[in-house]
Amino acid sequence: MNLNTIVEVKRPGSIEEVEWRDGHAWLGGGTWLFSEPQVATDTLVDLESFGWPALTATPRGLEIAATCKIAELHAFKGPPAWRAIPLIRDCIDAFLMSFKIWNAATVGGNICMSLPAGAMVSLTSALEGVCTLWPRMGGPREIPVADFVTGNHMNVLQKGELLRSIHLPASALSRRYAMRQASLTHLGRSAALIVGTAGDNGEDFLLTVSAATPRPVQLRFKKIPAATELRQAIDERLPAESWFEDVHGSAPYKRHITRYYAEQIRAELA
Repeated sequence: MNLNTIVEVKRPGSIEEVEWRDGHAWLGGGTWLFSEPQVATDTLVDLESFGWPALTATPRGLEIAATCKIAELHAFKGPPAWRAIPLIRDCIDAFLMSFKIWNAATVGGNICMSLPAGAMVSLTSALEGVCTLWPRMGGPREIPVADFVTGNHMNVLQKGELLRSIHLPASALSRRYAMRQASLTHLGRSAALIVGTAGDNGEDFLLTVSAATPRPVQLRFKKIPAATELRQAIDERLPAESWFEDVHGSAPYKRHITRYYAEQIRAELA
């Protein structure tokens, strides 16, 4: 839609050129910004002008620029040793979006929206991603994606702060994984998206619960647990009031499907 409150679009060459004030908004893909009125915004600051490389693979892992398009990430292949790379496509395929959104929406935008069913939140938290944030004052700070999102459409970003990139460590990308996703309708918004990762011998089992909860919830075990141990851990970490209830699923339904899929993941990785 047209944003009739916007009077200027800035395209700075560096972050130092940006003089932030109330009324400014960062512009990445713009798929959310242009989806509804932005009555408090009069200036857009276009991040594309920074020219950040979308994806940078090194022996340490994969650096994903906040401005990386969903389509660019979906096309990434990665080295053979990174066995969890197919999880990228699995999570992207869980998106509810048209081809136009696919080619415009950014990874950083989806994470900053911080919705329970944000597929990039699910992906990057499951692969132990770490966000690099650029505050308006002071040096960059880092925070795990699982801690970046604090609730439904809530996160730790301060006024004017910018998500620069997300780093996925090679150690997480090299692990075995299993994923399950549930939706009440065909190609609908996720009611639950559960990912498990583990080492070759079942050591360091990590279960990431998302979409069914307001923010990602992670359970870690030294080795793949028994079925009863896993279910007990889920119930202890996620009491009845912890589930995200909306039109895409009731709290009891999301609790049930999380338990069900978590056991499937445990058995698969075992």
